[in-house]
Amino acid sequence: MAGVDLSIVIVNWNTRALLLDCLASVYHTIRELSFEVFVVDNASTDGSVAAVRQEYPQAVVIENERNLGFAAANNQALRQMAGRYALLLNTDAVLTEGAVEKLLRFMESHPRVAMGCGQLLNADGTKQNSIANFPSFLTLLGNESVLRILWPKRFPSKRREYAAPIPVESCIGACLMVRKAAMDAVGLLDERYFFFMEETDWARAMKEAGWESWFVPDARIYHLQGQSAGDNIEARKMFYRSRYQYLRKWHGNLIYLFGLIVVIRLLVNMMLNGVGVLLSVGMHQESRRRLWRYASLLGWHFSGCV
Repeated sequence: MAGVDLSIVIVNWNTRALLLDCLASVYHTIRELSFEVFVVDNASTDGSVAAVRQEYPQAVVIENERNLGFAAANNQALRQMAGRYALLLNTDAVLTEGAVEKLLRFMESHPRVAMGCGQLLNADGTKQNSIANFPSFLTLLGNESVLRILWPKRFPSKRREYAAPIPVESCIGACLMVRKAAMDAVGLLDERYFFFMEETDWARAMKEAGWESWFVPDARIYHLQGQSAGDNIEARKMFYRSRYQYLRKWHGNLIYLFGLIVVIRLLVNMMLNGVGVLLSVGMHQESRRRLWRYASLLGWHFSGCV
């Protein structure tokens, strides 16, 4: 397809209703750009593929026989894209009017920007954190919410109002615009990541190659946070596994020190929640839930993270 501004890539796994709402927002809000849409389905069993083909026949559907994970599924579409930019979009994201155009216009006027993201919003319009920092000793040792209060310039967040775009280390990948020229220079997503940390790793690779990532606050996107990924113990294990993959790649043997810090933090949290359970005589349900979660994650670490 000649002269395409934007290739939109949406990876889906059993989120049919969210996917259809996401696609509706794409076709209803993007008015000034030429674009193509790829839906990459990771072996859903909820009728997602049939629904997309019926309601949005113009979208290109890539149907996988098994769940390949986020990075590999995105790469399937990125290898076929015709646009000058790609927009990686989670199924639980809903675009607002003009958001995509604002991101693309900013990147057009800043040729060294490889990645751009907008302000993510909860369903009620309140802000979510849209910016990510690279994992480091400081982020592992400290509470990220506290770090954002103490060093707001080093750790930008939803706590501040930004009147203009700012440079960031990385972006939350729910709605992420990426320049094709930067992909050609650095390569696609690292497929060793199944889910989580892919965009952080990509941003790190872009930065090492001299590219930049920016946050564009007036581009606004609703994000029904976590609904496309799930929020359970297996998802937490997947997150830790991906973070260790990142640390091994970018920090080498220091991963063992990072791992020790994580285990100590999990142990402290488990003990504190254990005290809470004892003091409430087991009546506080949230404390019991957190205690079980920390104990499970500790057991998983001591078993070798397998």
